Amino acid sequence: MPDSDTGAPPKVVLVTAAALAVALAVAVAVFALTQPSADSASDPLPLVPVPAPAAGSPACTTLLAAVPTELTSNGKAVKVRALANPAPPATVAWGEQDPLVLRCGLDRPPELTPTASLRLVNGVQWLQVPGDGASTWYVVDREVYAALTVPDSAGTGPLQQLSDTVAAKLPARPLRFS
Repeated sequence: MPDSDTGAPPKVVLVTAAALAVALAVAVAVFALTQPSADSASDPLPLVPVPAPAAGSPACTTLLAAVPTELTSNGKAVKVRALANPAPPATVAWGEQDPLVLRCGLDRPPELTPTASLRLVNGVQWLQVPGDGASTWYVVDREVYAALTVPDSAGTGPLQQLSDTVAAKLPARPLRFS
């Protein structure tokens, strides 16, 4: 109902329309800010360096040169992802959200003891170290220690695929506990 003096809509209608317009603008802005950018998959992945005294070893060079450019994680193909500089040495990552990360040349994991539970996958012995939402699997029967960190949702595909690569490129060695 127009204002009898000016013919304009009542103030309550104007205030309501303005409030709805502001609420819509805020909702659109929040949605845009919370969605991953279209190129987030191509953004380099920042990783924290960890001690890797044998990262420059010939065994790590051989292994990293042979890793697949694509892994199957939970039935989906995940591709190698660029690492942000400074990138940790002897490290490869796959995937966008919850990436898989392989590091080579690490120190012996302290969890590796004579009574540790190991899993044999395609001829490679792995030690699982569970974490919060992810596990790190250490290759423990080769010249160098390598670790694959995978989200709990990844399934066994990446471990199987990388076991094939490790078995093909690095000869097995007896376990070392010290």
